[in-house]
Amino acid sequence: MHTALSQFVAERDWDRFHSPENLAKSISIEAGELLECFQWDDSTDHARVTEELADVLTYCLLLADKLDVDADQIVLDKLEVTRVKYPADQSRGRSTKYDQL
Repeated sequence: MHTALSQFVAERDWDRFHSPENLAKSISIEAGELLECFQWDDSTDHARVTEELADVLTYCLLLADKLDVDADQIVLDKLEVTRVKYPADQSRGRSTKYDQL
């Protein structure tokens, strides 16, 4: 996927627009469009949700690449930090913030 995404951007000479700041803005904009799918009720257009989610993921992957970080690794690293903050035996089935467990 990384190669296909890089090739897509290169073919269009879009890298010049992909500063970390612009990519972060784009993530936020696309996340807003994803949220809009759920704005009024829970009945959503699955195809539209999937498209918007793909847009968010695409910009996230482009930003990870621009920052020269491994997207899989940073997620795993963050998961480990969160695992410590939210021990399964204390947080299972609860939405309580870690400092309230």
